[in-house]
Amino acid sequence: MFDNLSDRLQAVINRLTGRGRLSEADVDAALREVRMALLEADVSFAVVKDFVARVRGRAVGEDVMSSLTPGQTVVKIVRDELAALMGGTESRLVLSGRTPNVIMLVGLQGSGKTTAAAKLANLLRKQGRRPELVACDVYRPAAIEQLETLGRELGVPVYRGEGANAVAIAREGVAAARANMRDVVIVDTAGRLHVDGEMMDEAAAIRDAVRPDQVLMVIDAMTGQDAVNVAKAFAERVDFDGVVISKLDGDARGGAALSVKAVTGKPVKFASVGEKMDALEVFHPDRMADRILGMGDVLSLIEKAQATVEEKAAEELEARLRAGEFTLDDFLAQLKQLRKMGSLESILGMIPGLNRAALKDARIDEKQFDRIAAIIQSMTAKERAKPQIINGSRRERIALGAGVQVFDVNQLLKQFNDMKKMMKQLTAMQGKGGKRRRFGMPGGMPGGFGGFR
Repeated sequence: MFDNLSDRLQAVINRLTGRGRLSEADVDAALREVRMALLEADVSFAVVKDFVARVRGRAVGEDVMSSLTPGQTVVKIVRDELAALMGGTESRLVLSGRTPNVIMLVGLQGSGKTTAAAKLANLLRKQGRRPELVACDVYRPAAIEQLETLGRELGVPVYRGEGANAVAIAREGVAAARANMRDVVIVDTAGRLHVDGEMMDEAAAIRDAVRPDQVLMVIDAMTGQDAVNVAKAFAERVDFDGVVISKLDGDARGGAALSVKAVTGKPVKFASVGEKMDALEVFHPDRMADRILGMGDVLSLIEKAQATVEEKAAEELEARLRAGEFTLDDFLAQLKQLRKMGSLESILGMIPGLNRAALKDARIDEKQFDRIAAIIQSMTAKERAKPQIINGSRRERIALGAGVQVFDVNQLLKQFNDMKKMMKQLTAMQGKGGKRRRFGMPGGMPGGFGGFR
């Protein structure tokens, strides 16, 4: 989403850090470009004006101008202020000691509220909670059916109630959760295509009936500044504790995510970064600022890996690597774990120092993973265990079974052998007293592997 903004800001940063000294005029010229970049990203004018004023106030001080690295100092100021603009630090979901805790979701129709409710239930389920979903969008039957479908997929119960009284359904849903020993209730309320009094009155009535511990507003990042205006209206009538930004993986300019905290005073708590049920992340303003400025996000990358990799499987793989028994079956398992972490482009975007221009020029083909899997699965068990036995006729059979060319099979085998040698060298170094590292995801993808062509 922030690609255009990132490109513009990183160009400004490169010019600043390339100078030995900075004058006040240099800072003003850079900030004019920052101002235009933020406005083009659909950040509200008032927010941009205040942001630029704060950065300039800190950047033209004597300490900066006399610094040995003034450009880097200004970049740090921009980074800190950008993080502060989005909330400064992570805002955690606050739950009380009562059972069940109640979380109420509000927002306009089409904002992704129902999907966000299911994703939040999945996130809490993984944290050891026992959530229940309550379907209170009685005006759109498809919303109830969608929530029930998602609930079955996740193994989370959905209470739909009877009749068309959303307030009564919400109250009964909380009572049912208490009776069934569910410790969190997520209430999915109805939305409208625009803000109106009827929607606000119903949301307020549900809030008063179930007394939620947290009210979260779901904002569609694709709607730009209109989303911020809607948030202001909800804050005045219903009030809410935090924001869930949906569709943050889309191609919108990102102004809503950058503006909502400054305009409403309410923090962004979660961001939806994909269509899958595990694509809901805790929103970290400081990490998002780092990503926008091209500084990567190593902490999120590590957390994704830790959440994806199974400890027992990682230990077994490490033992096999040390014994020199790494096979194509092992490699396929590692690719599947990598896929669970998200899109390859999003993972690469978290790596500090990665050249964004080079990343854009490279063709990242996510379907390459599927082709690799098809090639490996077209092999016999013996061929996967001992790739060295795969001769010309076997390669032709494998290519035919996978629907690819023999060249693709040859490339896979060559790159697998290169990776096996690299891992063997790594384990040898660790065996000689090097720092021990837990294996659990591919340590590298040499050549054009994994989607680069």
